[in-house]
Amino acid sequence: MSRAMIEIGSCNVDLELRPIEPSWIIEGNPVSRSHILSTSADGTASTIIWSCTEGRFNWYYDIDETIMIMEGSIVLESDGMPPKRYGPGDVIFFRDGAHAKWHVEGHVKKIAFCRKTNPVMIGFLIRVVNKLKRMFVSTGERRPASLMGAG
Repeated sequence: MSRAMIEIGSCNVDLELRPIEPSWIIEGNPVSRSHILSTSADGTASTIIWSCTEGRFNWYYDIDETIMIMEGSIVLESDGMPPKRYGPGDVIFFRDGAHAKWHVEGHVKKIAFCRKTNPVMIGFLIRVVNKLKRMFVSTGERRPASLMGAG
């Protein structure tokens, strides 16, 4: 299957019902919806638009997830982190294994950048292979641009 090297998406898409695990709901009747905008070729990363109506619930992360609130607001709390309100433009990173209590105030819409984490040894091997590739790329070859500088 051939994939385009650049994909274009929109945050204004129809969202499909994606119920929150009922045992996670603390209060109210939050209704969540989402739409996958993109997925990496290896299936380990995706970009998702997600919205939710008012309510309180637990969320348990089994992936790394970076979110940016687009609309509405939430109050988050977690072990060692007192409750704090976040709104449009705020960016939050949840590591694989994190737990947070969400309180959606009215509604929230976010864009999420999700990445499945690799076991430690596989992650180490990937870094070694990437380092070797950088060592053997001749200066005349095109190198990938990076927002983070040297990788």
